[in-house]
Amino acid sequence: MYHYVKDKAFLKNAQNYCAELLSDLTKELLEAEISSQFFLVGSGGRNMVSQNENESIDFDYNLNIQKCRDINDCRTIKETIKKTFNKVLKTYGLYDCDDSTSTLTTKPIYFKSVPDMLFSIDVCIVTTSDRKWYRLIHEKTGYVLNDKYFWNEAPHSHDIKEKADCIKESGNWEAVRQEYLRLKNTYLTRNDHNHPSFVCYIEAVNNLFNKLRQKHIV
Repeated sequence: MYHYVKDKAFLKNAQNYCAELLSDLTKELLEAEISSQFFLVGSGGRNMVSQNENESIDFDYNLNIQKCRDINDCRTIKETIKKTFNKVLKTYGLYDCDDSTSTLTTKPIYFKSVPDMLFSIDVCIVTTSDRKWYRLIHEKTGYVLNDKYFWNEAPHSHDIKEKADCIKESGNWEAVRQEYLRLKNTYLTRNDHNHPSFVCYIEAVNNLFNKLRQKHIV
């Protein structure tokens, strides 16, 4: 089951490492005419980094595509980002990433000072339009040429930042953290891999916002 990681020193070092690596990725992507920005799901500073038992710690990032040659050419976008990500990983002495349906995931990483603390970087490619969020899906068919790539709207993602800000201002952010963890564990027990951290975060914010609105707190 998932729990929150509480080692603040490790989190700081690991997040600095991830930020440096992903910053290099965004710079390299500019050479391919893809303008992007990355951010840690759950806004990072709100202690939402989770770990499943003693498995590798997941640092879940969104790579927000701001501008590219053709935003609807999803195959080219995904393949270009994967190729560029692998190029950057190689400069850090790391192996190529794994390409799943909705994320690019590094192989486990560790610091020599704490070799038993493994972590990985999950990158979800997203974009936004009319304040709604869309994630890039790679639907595999078993035959590469027939694979499908498309933007899929994250459910109920409209105005998610504004809703999160309202919850924070009401002093109820801890409830979002607990709901986020509950959702991750619910999907884990169902063996449901179609709800990555980004979607769980959106669901958690919406669930709490709706509860607080019913009580006229927001």
